[in-house]
Amino acid sequence: MHPDEIRELRDIPNIGVAIERMLFTVGVSEPADLIGRDPYQLYDRLCSVTGKRQDPCVLDVFIAAVAYMEGGPARKWWEFTQERKRQLAARQSR
Repeated sequence: MHPDEIRELRDIPNIGVAIERMLFTVGVSEPADLIGRDPYQLYDRLCSVTGKRQDPCVLDVFIAAVAYMEGGPARKWWEFTQERKRQLAARQSR
C-alpha cells in the first residue's frame, strides 16, 4: 500500500492496536498527522503523558512510521534500532 492510500493508523506497517493507542495519546489521530513530525518528540511526549519511560522499541516504531508516511519504503521497526541508538548517543554528547 502506498502512503497516500493509508487511511487508518493500523494500515501503516508496524502499527498495531497498542501503538495506535499510544499515537492517539500524543495527538496523532490519522496517518497524515505523522508527516513532518519528530518521532523522538512524539516518544518523549508519550513518556511524559504516561508518566513512565516507554520501551525504546516504541521509538523505533515511531521512527519507522514517520519515515514511511514521508515516502520511505516499508521497513521493519527493528531496522531503525541502530539509527535510534546513534541519534540518542549524539543528543547525549551535546
